[in-house]
Amino acid sequence: MAITTNVADHRDRLIFALDVPDATAARRLAEQLGDAVTFYKLGLELMAAGGYFELVDWLLARNKRIFADLKFYDVPATVGRAVSLLAKRDITFATIHGNQGIMAAAAAAKGDLKILAVTVLTSLDQADLREMGFQGDVEALVLSRARRALEAGCDGVIASGLELPALRQAIDRRLLVVTPGIRPAGNRPADDQKRVVTVEQAFGDGADHIVVGRPIRDAQDPRAAAAAIQQTIAGLFAG
Repeated sequence: MAITTNVADHRDRLIFALDVPDATAARRLAEQLGDAVTFYKLGLELMAAGGYFELVDWLLARNKRIFADLKFYDVPATVGRAVSLLAKRDITFATIHGNQGIMAAAAAAKGDLKILAVTVLTSLDQADLREMGFQGDVEALVLSRARRALEAGCDGVIASGLELPALRQAIDRRLLVVTPGIRPAGNRPADDQKRVVTVEQAFGDGADHIVVGRPIRDAQDPRAAAAAIQQTIAGLFAG
């Protein structure tokens, strides 16, 4: 039986993390990927490099969707004003960190922009949380933050595939779930991602979108790597 989610075009389920040193490299890679990628995540590295919004406009002109992964975290009024400015652009997703007040301020200012609350970064594990002073396990923290995001009016959350089954049981389909830390079967290099799953596992457990970076960016043929993931996704949602 095919998997179903609330995403209209299965090609948009793959979000490529465009983590490269500058906008020139980003454009070059996007041109290489062509129609194998329809949705791009632009994060802090590109923001720090300069030309971020020019790159956003360049991708939008090529009918790409944009996920601005800037993880806003500040006093609620500042986050609200930043989100309201971002909402004036044709961006699909933006991320925030923070407590109920921060999430609510972002949700109130978002317009058509979809706000995704970060639960627990996929580079963190149980030992990291203990070191940071959090009591309880990773799953409990993810569920707590997801419930608070829902109450605050956020559209979705960023969550590891390891917590997806419990997350879907707790919140059903009331939030979008975007899952990073994806490693295609047979592609699990040692890096800073600690809580990883395969494409099949992520969607089988309830992800709406996956974020894939290094397995595409660092592949010998990035376009072929992206196309292979798209083929896997198409198979999962066929029928």
